[in-house]
Amino acid sequence: MPIELVALIGLLVVFAITTALDVNMGAVAFVAAFAVGTLVAGVPVDEVITEGFPSELFLTLVGVTYLFAIARDNGTITWLTSAGVRMVRGRLVLVPWVMFVVTGLLAMAGAPLVAVIAVLAPVALEFARRYDIKPLLMGLMVVNGGAAGGLAPSSVLGSLSNAVVERNGLAIDPVLLFAGSLAFNLALGVAGFVLFGGLRLVGVRTAVPERVGGGVAVAESPDEPEAEAEADLDRHRVATLVGLVVLAVGALAFEVNIGVLAMTVAVALSVARPSVGRQAVHQVAWPTVLLVCGTLTYVNLLQSLGTLDYLGRGVAAVGAPILGALIICGIGALGSAFASTIGMLGALIPLAVPLLADSTLSATALITALAISSLVVDASPLSSTGALVVANTPAPQRDRVFRQLLRWGFSLIVIAPVVTCLAFVLPTS
Repeated sequence: MPIELVALIGLLVVFAITTALDVNMGAVAFVAAFAVGTLVAGVPVDEVITEGFPSELFLTLVGVTYLFAIARDNGTITWLTSAGVRMVRGRLVLVPWVMFVVTGLLAMAGAPLVAVIAVLAPVALEFARRYDIKPLLMGLMVVNGGAAGGLAPSSVLGSLSNAVVERNGLAIDPVLLFAGSLAFNLALGVAGFVLFGGLRLVGVRTAVPERVGGGVAVAESPDEPEAEAEADLDRHRVATLVGLVVLAVGALAFEVNIGVLAMTVAVALSVARPSVGRQAVHQVAWPTVLLVCGTLTYVNLLQSLGTLDYLGRGVAAVGAPILGALIICGIGALGSAFASTIGMLGALIPLAVPLLADSTLSATALITALAISSLVVDASPLSSTGALVVANTPAPQRDRVFRQLLRWGFSLIVIAPVVTCLAFVLPTS
């Protein structure tokens, strides 16, 4: 049996064990990575760790959740959500869509998608906690908003995708690529809004938080909850807000490593107020960190053994162009649910070249279907953006949100390739 197939079966065994038993998937995946890597593939243990462990994602998850735990404990996140509620005048139905639009605009402007999610997911999930909105809804609106703007010509992923396409001698319309992604993710946003409690927010207004120490109190109608007094900005909250601005500007505008930057800001705030820093360490989402890092260590082993290439080579043997397009999109969706979307597109776009050369398929249509299929599964909790949503979910709801995002992401592995091929590829074939 080919070693690539053995490694793939190992991943299925990991899923089977953790589905049947209440065991952390990351811990099982670590053991599986060492077993398959050393005993089957002959890869040294040190190499499995050094080449497979997602150190950058580890630092991002720990740094971001540590920083925002401090911001939560000292009241800064509460202050931000109160400001957000004032902005929408207490209309809770607007809150998920504001998050969708803001993440989309930042992604369109060229900010790295992981950085956008890392900055906005904690705020979105604090909205969910404070105003009884389902965290799954807020998480999906942030992720889908980022994906909606993620294939714009000015975005990181959009510009890189267009560069890879040009390098492989293909010509596509970047505006149609963006329009297709925008429409698909807007449809996903509407679906998530309807399925996960958005409709019950229609017509609901919460009392606008009152300012303490000056300002005008907002009158409430008799059926509205009593307004919650908003705390003043003390020096600790001001320092935290400055730190969050540094994080946002450094990560979004200057592309400084967000994990390093978040950890630096968190340590500075902890030094200024050690008691809050000590409490925040215990609020880092350690089970999620173990789960994601262990699983990705195994997935990186799969990639190093050539499992995805092994699957991709089968596309060339497919006689029907539509079926070949569906398989390429399916592989892109499957790989991106665990690994880098940019990396998957860079690997799979060249596989589309012979398929396009031997058929009447539209290059724009196929690349659009492939890019969308690869991008929308980023809601999976095993991808970096989905993991950030889970890590910032309140601890009592974290396991449930993980399972919900897993079902959502894995269902899109099947749904997205089928729908995009029917919507984009089939009409142009």
